[in-house]
Amino acid sequence: MMKRSSFPVATGLYVNYLLFGMFNIMLASHMSFLTEHLHTDQAGISLLVSAMGFGRLFTLYISGVLSDRYGRKPFIVAAGLLMAVFLVGIPLSPSFEMAIVLAVLAGVANSFLDSGTYPALIEAFPQSSGSATVLVRGFISVGAAFLPLMIIFFMNHDIFYGFSFFFPALIFALNAIYLFRMKFPDMRVQSPKELVGDTSVSSVEQAGKLEANDRSKPRFWQEGLCLILLGFTGPTLLYIVQLWLPTFGQQFIGMTESESLRLLVYYNVGSLVSVFVLVIVLRKWVKPVHIILIYPCISLLAFGALLLFKSGAAAIICASVIGFSISGVLQLTLTVMSEFFSQRKGQITGFVYTATSLSYTIIPVFTGFLLKHSQISSVFMLAIIVNVLGIVLAVFVNFRYSLVFPASHKLSPKIVLEPK
Repeated sequence: MMKRSSFPVATGLYVNYLLFGMFNIMLASHMSFLTEHLHTDQAGISLLVSAMGFGRLFTLYISGVLSDRYGRKPFIVAAGLLMAVFLVGIPLSPSFEMAIVLAVLAGVANSFLDSGTYPALIEAFPQSSGSATVLVRGFISVGAAFLPLMIIFFMNHDIFYGFSFFFPALIFALNAIYLFRMKFPDMRVQSPKELVGDTSVSSVEQAGKLEANDRSKPRFWQEGLCLILLGFTGPTLLYIVQLWLPTFGQQFIGMTESESLRLLVYYNVGSLVSVFVLVIVLRKWVKPVHIILIYPCISLLAFGALLLFKSGAAAIICASVIGFSISGVLQLTLTVMSEFFSQRKGQITGFVYTATSLSYTIIPVFTGFLLKHSQISSVFMLAIIVNVLGIVLAVFVNFRYSLVFPASHKLSPKIVLEPK
């Protein structure tokens, strides 16, 4: 059963991601201030964002491996402190070059946070790991919604813009101290396979060496690879919608600029609703492995309708449904990956989020190329292609799940997992 002793740790972990919701859009939200302070332009600020991405990309895997070896706490605490350094340093940075260094450190902090937090949540709440990881998405959304309000408040009261950096930095630091004093859950958590009668230990390294005729054990080069690819396809859809939905509304449907921007509001409302729905249904009726198939099927219909029905009302409905159906899929993909390969949670977090980072690196360039040489509809046709690929991958993962965990591949009853 879920232990109450895990709630204090989980509280600190979720606070980190509420702050991360602000951290994630901090540079973009202060574009005008930072261009003046750092004597650069919008392209320079984009370079800062890219530096964060590179710092994250090149440390995710190793931080995941080290998290499995040395525990979750050191990396989560270090992440909070590094993010605090970044947030304090950027408004006070004497040069653009120093800001680049701080941005790389912020990317490292991001990789530490992901490789420590997701495994820790799965280990803290093994019977409801899907709900626990999906809640991360909800806290990120809340933080992202709160930051603009804080910025507006400081602007209206003529307060130095840097205080919108300093406030979350202070909480990051205090939360790091809080988590340092907490006792984290045992890393040795039983997997569903162990609880249905198979006591063999599986890992990322072992899975790739299993014999072809043994269909009852996880295979990294089959379902593992498919789940890593889902770590690419899911964020690709997120990025396309968040970046290009307003442009789609203006160029394809004929909306005004303000009307098209409201599509993102409906998208985010759908995303928040999805988080609450998933928290409920994952505890009672369905498993994460089912959601990573059901949700892409819903989003495929919504993307198709968005291209088919050229009206403002249809766009609003489709934007809401897309927000609902692509929110939380990445977190649930990681949860399913942890079920298959329970002994290397940090390592597989690194695998999945490295694919995510590649998506955020490649897709902006590729979609920009498409838009330069074609119409905005081609970008959303790409989304449909990626969506179909995600469905194919999820079908195979569900098939393998039914073989590896035959007694648990049902909507109910739900298996009760406990730490050793």
